[in-house]
Parts: sequence; C-alpha cells; structure tokens
Amino acid sequence: MITAAVAGVGLAGTAVAATAGTSAPSSDATRVAAAAGRIAWKPCPDKDPVLGELLKGLECGSLHVPLDYARPRGKRIKLALTRAKATDTKNYQGIVLLNRGGPGGYGRDLPTRFATGSNGLPKTVGAQYDWIGFDPRGVAGSEPKLSCDPGYLYPGRARADYVVRTAAQERAWVNRAKAHAARCGKKYGATLKHINTKNVARDMDAIRAALGQRQTNYFGYSYGTYLGSVYASMYPNRVRRMVLDSVVRPSGVWYEANLDQNVAFEKRAEIFFAWIAKYDSVYHLGKTKKAVEANYYKGRAKVKKKPVDGKIGPSEYDDIFLPSGYRNYYWADHAQVIADWVLRNDPKGLRENFAAPAWLDQNSYAIYLAVQSRDAAWPRNWKRWHNDHARQYRQGATFLTWGNAWYNAPSAFWAVPGAQRQKVGARAPKILLTQPQNDAATPVAGAFEAHRLFPNSRLVVELGGNNHGTALTPNANQCMNDWVSKYLATGAMPGSRKGADATCKANPAPKPTTATVKSAPVDDPVAPVRW
Repeated sequence: MITAAVAGVGLAGTAVAATAGTSAPSSDATRVAAAAGRIAWKPCPDKDPVLGELLKGLECGSLHVPLDYARPRGKRIKLALTRAKATDTKNYQGIVLLNRGGPGGYGRDLPTRFATGSNGLPKTVGAQYDWIGFDPRGVAGSEPKLSCDPGYLYPGRARADYVVRTAAQERAWVNRAKAHAARCGKKYGATLKHINTKNVARDMDAIRAALGQRQTNYFGYSYGTYLGSVYASMYPNRVRRMVLDSVVRPSGVWYEANLDQNVAFEKRAEIFFAWIAKYDSVYHLGKTKKAVEANYYKGRAKVKKKPVDGKIGPSEYDDIFLPSGYRNYYWADHAQVIADWVLRNDPKGLRENFAAPAWLDQNSYAIYLAVQSRDAAWPRNWKRWHNDHARQYRQGATFLTWGNAWYNAPSAFWAVPGAQRQKVGARAPKILLTQPQNDAATPVAGAFEAHRLFPNSRLVVELGGNNHGTALTPNANQCMNDWVSKYLATGAMPGSRKGADATCKANPAPKPTTATVKSAPVDDPVAPVRW
C-alpha cells in the first residue's frame, strides 16, 4: 500500500487457476540468466541519498537488468541492493531476498533487522544467511525512479471528500484520476509496460544468479507475499525456503481484493472502536462501540465543515486514522487524538499525525499504480466501480470504501492496460505461510487460498491476530516468531492438517498509556508500505 498515512488501500481481479508448478520456460530462464551480471559490494554510505542513515553497517551494490526480458540485450535498468553477510560461515544456508510489501516499498534497509536479531529472529539463525535487501525496479534507489503528479495524493490543501454525495462530486474525482493516469503515461511511456510483478520476480532470479546461488530463500510481507507466490510459480525448483506473512489472495489480484479490503477494514474499525469503548474512563468517547463510532464520525464532520489549517479535511482525517486498521500499536495515540478533537476541539494531535506525502511516498504510489495496473485486467468502465463501491458503502462499509476507490481509480484509466494474470501455484516449494486472523489489508481467506495452491506449504494462523505482519515485527507474537525461526533454522514446519496446520493465540490487546506512537517504529519491516 504506500505510506499508511497517505490514503485508500489496494487490491483487485477475477478468478485464477492453480497450476501444477513446473520450472520456468527455458526461454524465460535463458533470458534471466543472460541478465545476471556481477554485483560489486562496498560499504554503504553513512547517509544514503534516499534512505538516510538506514543503511549504516550494510554493504551496497547494484545490478543492471533488462527493462524488457523479451529483449535481454536491450535497454537496461539499475537495481539497488544491500547485503548483510553471514557471520556463521560453517553453517551457511545461502541468501535470503527480502520484501516489505507495496508494491512500491523500498527494501534496502531490511537486512539489518534480520542479521542482528533486532526483529526477534535468534542471532544464531540470522548469522547463517546472507540477507539481501533490494529496491524493486523503479523504487527509491533503483533507476529509473518513477514519480507522477504529486497533486493527486495531496495538492497542498484539503482534498475533496472521499465520500461522494452527488454525481458532480464523483465526476470531479473521476476526472482527477483520469488526469493523473494520463500524466503518468505521458511521462513514462512504454516503461510502464514493464513495471509489474512478473518482471520483479525475474529481477529476483537475476539477483540469485548474479550471487551464484542455485536456489534462493525469501521472506515477504503483504504485497511481498504475492511477489513470492509469483516467483515460486515461475521458478518452483529455485525456492529453498520461503516465508509469506500476511498473504494476498492470488485470485483477487487486484480489483476484487480491494473490495475485500473494504469489508475487512470495516470489521477492523469496529474492533478499534470497541477497544476505545472498553476504556471509556480514559477517553470518554462512549461506553459502546456504536457511541465511539458516532464520535469518530462527528470529528470527521467537523473537519469537513472547517478543515484544520486549511489542510486537514475529511479525506486527510481518514488517512490519519487508517493505520489503526493495520497495527494496534497506534490505538492509544489515535484514541487520544479523537478525544482531544471531538471533546476539547484541540487539533494538536491531528496536526502531529498529518504530513504531506514526501518524494518517497510519491515514488511508492507511482510504482503501486504501475505494478497493480499492469499485473491484471481492471474494469475500464467506471459504472462497474461506482456500482461496487456504492453498494459496499450502502451496506455499511464506510471506514475505507470510497477512499480506497479513489486511491486505486487511476488504474481504470492507466495508459498500459493490465496483462494476463500470472497463474499461481506449484507443488514443489515447501512454503511457510503466516497469517493474522483479523488482518484487514490481506484478509485471512488469502492465506487459505495460497495454502491450497501450494500443496506442500504449511499455514500458521494467529487466532485473534489484529496486526498486519505477524512475525518478526515490533510486538510480534512469540509463538509466530518461533515457527518462523525454527523454519529458517532447520526447515521444520507443522504437520499437515485440515485448514490451518498450526495456530498461535494472539497477544493481548494494548492498554491505554501515556507513551504514544505517532509513526511506525523504525524496526517495523511492514510499516512504510500499505500492502
């Protein structure tokens, strides 16, 4: 998804057939092999031009790959990479490619967390791998760097309300989406044809080959689970170990999965409102979920009537509280912000939680649209979008539905229409799937579908889990961490059972505290991106 503070969400599609996995076609394998050069590693700078101090202590390198793998000797683009080398060479287990999600999420900062054990992975396990971070094609340190018109995400003032009440308001949003898509197409032309998940999977295989590895290990969160699923389907025999955490439903890529999100986020919002009601003695927003919800929307109506500083209107209000649908470590701060605004007319918390999208956010959004628009066909008739989103809103999915529609709307008009979706599924890979039960960004049904498509996979579900990204993240469930750590250490997985192969009980919900979280912890591998 892009920064959780930016807007809507993202997903979509029609049904996908599973395939019994076979190796990638020889022509594709040959093209990827031809793309694999050498990576010259050197110490990363203390201050990276894009990611600042996040790369300290890592090695940096780059790899040039074809923009179009059908023309391996044609135009080439640059992938930016980092490495944390294995220190236990006696028990060396190979490379692990890392992806935090998106599409559009940067990844060069990730190796530090895994190699040092700061994310909960035992240091003895982390020491056995070379951890490889990479910014996918078009993202952050990789080139070309895509960024379209910044005014669509934020024009420097409060945007029009996501929730359209009239045909004229809807037409205005549609026209903005059309214009944004047209500008991206004019700016990047044919390049957009080659920004998609299949090509990122090919890039990953080129990285594997360039590092001289017969197989690769992989850890992906959120959208990174779809990337991993695609890689495992294209190159099943090149997967050694693979962890997919918070799993995208392959058959929903991408339009239908966005509709799934609208329903799931409504349920997550209700869990958040019920938590606030439990602590009415602290927040005084109501003793019932319904009362808290009414106060939440009262606050939204206030900023619609008069945007804070002319910048924070109803759409920005939605964006501010969207992260509470992803991770419960935001709940205490966000509950206090709502209380301060609704009960005391104090906008300080709203101001502290709002920031105009920076260049990295704009870059992530451009790649988000480019990848999702190209991965699969989208409805090109706006009437379908209107009917689906108006129906969901009417049925009570009010927390996200229209914001999600406008976040993804440029895909209806993208200059390069969607291609045929990659068939997902393979018998060979022994993949470990980890999934929180109440995940809103990637609802639990996606994990069960992926489990069926990869018959040798195993699924561990966190019962009652509310956080998107359930293992090796801040405040992660130790039981989930243990399953992942054991798998990375030895390859051990749960025995096969009907449904989920193993379960873990979620951690208790947070309690109100004076220590507030206004942004994602720096050690969170999922937070900077939406999917």
